[in-house]
Amino acid sequence: MRRLLIANRGEIALRIMRTAHALGIATVAVYSDPDAEAPHVHAADEAVRLPGATPADTYLRSDLLIAAALATGADAVHPGYGFLSENAPFAADVLAAGLTFVGPAPDVIAAMGSKLRAKELMAAAGVPVLPGGEIPAGAAASVLDEIAARAGFPLLVKASAGGGGRGMRLVTSRAALATAVDAASSEAAAAFGDGTVFAERFVPDPRHIEVQIFGDSSGNAVHLFERECSIQRRYQKIIEESPSPAVDEALRARLGAAAVTAAQAVGYTGAGTVEFVLEGDGRFWFLEMNTRLQVEHPVTELVTGLDLVEIQLRIADGEPLPAEVTGARLTGHAIEARLYAEDVAAGFTPASGTLHAFTFPAAAGVRVDAGYAAGSVISPYYDAMLAKVIGSGSSRTEAARRLERALRQAQVFGVTTNRALLAGIVAEPEFLAGKTDTGYLSRHDPAALAAADDSLVAVHALAAALCRQAAHRAAAPVLASLPSGWRNVRSTRHRAEFALCHGDVAGGQRFVVAYRLDGPEVAATVNGTAPGARIVVRTCSAAEADVEIDGVRRLFRVSRDSESGAVYVSGPASAVTFTEVTPLADPAAAALAGSLQAPMPATVIAVSAAAGDAVAAGQPLIVLEAMKMQHAVLAPGAGVVAEVRVKEGDQVGAGQVLVVMDDGIPAAGVTEAGDAG
Repeated sequence: MRRLLIANRGEIALRIMRTAHALGIATVAVYSDPDAEAPHVHAADEAVRLPGATPADTYLRSDLLIAAALATGADAVHPGYGFLSENAPFAADVLAAGLTFVGPAPDVIAAMGSKLRAKELMAAAGVPVLPGGEIPAGAAASVLDEIAARAGFPLLVKASAGGGGRGMRLVTSRAALATAVDAASSEAAAAFGDGTVFAERFVPDPRHIEVQIFGDSSGNAVHLFERECSIQRRYQKIIEESPSPAVDEALRARLGAAAVTAAQAVGYTGAGTVEFVLEGDGRFWFLEMNTRLQVEHPVTELVTGLDLVEIQLRIADGEPLPAEVTGARLTGHAIEARLYAEDVAAGFTPASGTLHAFTFPAAAGVRVDAGYAAGSVISPYYDAMLAKVIGSGSSRTEAARRLERALRQAQVFGVTTNRALLAGIVAEPEFLAGKTDTGYLSRHDPAALAAADDSLVAVHALAAALCRQAAHRAAAPVLASLPSGWRNVRSTRHRAEFALCHGDVAGGQRFVVAYRLDGPEVAATVNGTAPGARIVVRTCSAAEADVEIDGVRRLFRVSRDSESGAVYVSGPASAVTFTEVTPLADPAAAALAGSLQAPMPATVIAVSAAAGDAVAAGQPLIVLEAMKMQHAVLAPGAGVVAEVRVKEGDQVGAGQVLVVMDDGIPAAGVTEAGDAG
């Protein structure tokens, strides 16, 4: 293997390049039009454009990817994860073109890509499988009765193809089963082109445990211990760790043996993952096999000291499993947090925009795998993950503390993210006690975990006001000894008002700072309350404020985005985004009464209302798609549509008016969302 084309983008493309370059292998990147200046493009030795923006036009085009490999003289293709990584026809096409595919054989991918076929193979091999069965299209009531009797309720209806929570429905009674099957089948057909579904017994709030496996072309297989991935939203993981706090040596041996049995049953080669659900009594059940590298592979690397991408490449080159893999040992602990561009308070709605700042602290036991940099544009076309932040240490507590500090000190400005939620989770007592089943975020309100400490935000607002004053003073050409701005009398308090933001979108929480400068001391209140008895400004400029409050000094860094007007404030333990509230209202900012607005940049994929239509409360009017998620804009109440301002295929921006209802109808946002294909 001398030249490797990476059929992917972002973080995983950069991750693969890092190892390939260390092995002396040249790399070829591919990129869509929105990714033309992405970091992975510049990191590769060569790059090939895939004309277009959507995944269907670019990263999912097998013909374009293979043509790019042949045009650049690549002799191997690494699919990364997502996109075509588990697409058997793509793997077959790569091999047919005379190239090496970094992954298992196409027939293995096909067998494991069908959850039904995978379960049949695992059951035959003796791997524990949950009771259930396939539900053919238009199945008779007797088929549903038979499956319900075999598996019992609750049942989980799932798409046979695909993943990520799409085509999945929880059913608690026989009466609801037929409707759930129809809905899941329809969603699966739209997302994956295959409407086949099945049902299996649902295990309430289990742990989600997966085992890393490797196999070589000689038939050898080995496991590299387990990862726990139980903390999820929308059936998608956001926190992963290794080892699992629920797995002891005896259970680890049983899980590992089952995973190796699964690998050998299909003649597995390369890296893969066998996923299980684990009940509290120690029973576990096969969930699925992922025939690729996983997003969370760094935690395994940190507890084994192995480079999993390197092992993938060596196996693809025909080498046997090396001794360091077959004799791997588990040491320490690692926890990974997936940093997403999304609004937690709005139900994990994806976000997009431009990253004003994107830095993480360099610290012992902290690893950051990112696909973006400051200045990167986060488009609505792809997955919303910005980076993976991993904390590691000799113990789980140490790993969690390092991860929390890295998240809180990160400067991620310009786009709404789940950073505060992730930091809140890894500091929460139940998490620290290891009680991390899949029901975790149903017991802990995500918005509460992500909520900022008002007293801490108030100090950030004070720093923003002081730096604002310093910037005005530096820009004033005359009267340098006096305060600048509307008031130049020292005895009169100045006033600044800031709105707390999600990304660059102002929220409802306001912080009014009133302050008077008296030498280095400042008399100040935020929302009428003094942050401390004695406030001393050691140094202050437009970009930095060294503030001492009751004997405790903190350094705050402040920057502004001239385009959006956002004010970014980084302190020692958190980072906050504000918008300064002007006392003069902008008449253009007022939205038309009854307006239904887009909550994020997106593509309009369906319009189901027209001017003059009478609609009922909750009726879908517009369907948007952004970052692999579909979002329905619903009628907030019964009424009449006055105007529809978009059509199918339109690209819309955040806050753009989509539909106008008659006066008196309250405005509404997105109230329903589901994963898209």
